Amino acid sequence: MRIVVAPDSYKGCLGALSVARAMERGVKHVFPDGRVEVIPMADGGEGTVDAVLAAVGGEKVHLTVSDPLGRPLEAMYGILAHGRIAVIEMAAASGLPLLTAEERNPLVTTTRGTGELIKDALDKGVGKILIGLGGSATNDGGAGMAQALGAKLLDARGSALGPGGAELARLARIDLADLHPRIPEVEFEAACDVQNPLCGPQGASAVYGPQKGATAEMVGKLDHALANWGSLLGRVQGRDILTLPGGGAAGGLGAGLVGLLGARLMSGTQIVLEAAGAREKMAGADLVLTGEGKTDFQTGFGKVPAGVAAYARQAGVPVLVLSGAVEGDPDLLAAAGIEACLSIAEGPISLSEALDKAEAQLERAVWRTLLVWKLGCQARHST
Repeated sequence: MRIVVAPDSYKGCLGALSVARAMERGVKHVFPDGRVEVIPMADGGEGTVDAVLAAVGGEKVHLTVSDPLGRPLEAMYGILAHGRIAVIEMAAASGLPLLTAEERNPLVTTTRGTGELIKDALDKGVGKILIGLGGSATNDGGAGMAQALGAKLLDARGSALGPGGAELARLARIDLADLHPRIPEVEFEAACDVQNPLCGPQGASAVYGPQKGATAEMVGKLDHALANWGSLLGRVQGRDILTLPGGGAAGGLGAGLVGLLGARLMSGTQIVLEAAGAREKMAGADLVLTGEGKTDFQTGFGKVPAGVAAYARQAGVPVLVLSGAVEGDPDLLAAAGIEACLSIAEGPISLSEALDKAEAQLERAVWRTLLVWKLGCQARHST
């Protein structure tokens, strides 16, 4: 018996690796001699580096970079494949949790720290960089990242722009003469699970700006500034940046990565699955287990269990989902390739108790579920 365990984290409760290990223990209750392939999952946001390193091995690199307000910050990223691939979470340097509620101001926050992580990886000679775009505190379109990598962003007088999205309204010229020389020889992939464009009613500023501290007046200023940035960047690169699906991810960092680094925008789940060698691990498996904190109607629209199910479907392997809570129409999940979805809850319980007991309840839920699945397999083979 070979089972692949590929869950997301249970947000606010268990990290993806803890979820995966609890599932593995549950499997071993039923199939003590079975082989379990463990792939902790993430969608490009917080936990992506840990998930990839847990799945394939590697090491963490720690360095001091700029936080969203330009202050020194100890951040990290991952190196794997014998130094050939770097995995970076933009949230590690430019994330919203790095600021207090009072400090949130997308007019001035910058992605410079993310650029400093990328620069360090380039200096180390990697050939591929994976960048997770979740959880940003910024709305500068990747301008700070560009400056950290050597780009000069100049106003009409030839003066360098300061940090923050608002400064892009003054942008008159982009000078890429001193952009890091290794960029053309490196492959960039960005984990992007949204389709929002850079600007407009569905753009970065309007949709995500308020959660980063933007007022209605600030949203208008930021949207105008990003439109100027996208227009000039598109002119430099000879491609449409303004309407790029996913360009609005992480405050427009998606657009900046494509326009400046030639990055491919991909599903975060897909990036993690590919990095973990999931296709090979699922080939010939008997079952795939996945899960998340809460499974509902959103799951079928690109969340981790749906991404895992898509890979498993290609391999012809059934998928079971075990989550902290389950809501919605089962047919929607079936359409995403999920055979069944079950909650790990064992009865009426308070939220605090559920969080405290989640790991043990998950292990037992896998145990119970696989006992039933095993009976089904035995019945099928006896007929």
